[in-house]
Amino acid sequence: MTEDPKPLLIKRYASRRLYNTETSDYVTLEDIAGFIRAGREVQIVDLKSGDDLTRQYLLQIIAEHESRGENVLPLGVLTDLVRSYTTQAQSVVPQFLAMSFEMLREGQSKMVENMTRASPMAAMPGFEEMQRQQQAFMKTMMAGWPGTAGASDDKDGGDDLDEIKKQLAELQQKLSKLNK
Repeated sequence: MTEDPKPLLIKRYASRRLYNTETSDYVTLEDIAGFIRAGREVQIVDLKSGDDLTRQYLLQIIAEHESRGENVLPLGVLTDLVRSYTTQAQSVVPQFLAMSFEMLREGQSKMVENMTRASPMAAMPGFEEMQRQQQAFMKTMMAGWPGTAGASDDKDGGDDLDEIKKQLAELQQKLSKLNK
């Protein structure tokens, strides 16, 4: 994961086109989502007024993914979010959500760390391959989660999944031969 201390500056022109100031080219919302998945912080500002539009565009990216059936937010969570805008919970919800996502990131890191630690299973034939498979699987499953480097480099994550399935089948064959 690449973490640049300075956010990637995206300028929105009057034509509503988004301009990447680092690469000097126009970008789409999907490009911006890709930058974020890769670990970059972004800041989107209106060229004329200087207003920060980052929150507005991030919400638009989430809405587009949700409308395409890529549902991450359960209906109950969305309902509670709407309710939080009209209740006293409004002041607590942002901190709660931030802490929840931080715990999720920490849990993921610990799970990957536990998979790589030496264990009694390390002596088992094929353990390294199984460990590699688990890491590839976790990388694919966690792609796009905040704070993770996933398979977002690939435009087609299906290839990764097919490769994981193939390698898992090979590992199962090796293990079944060992048991005979």
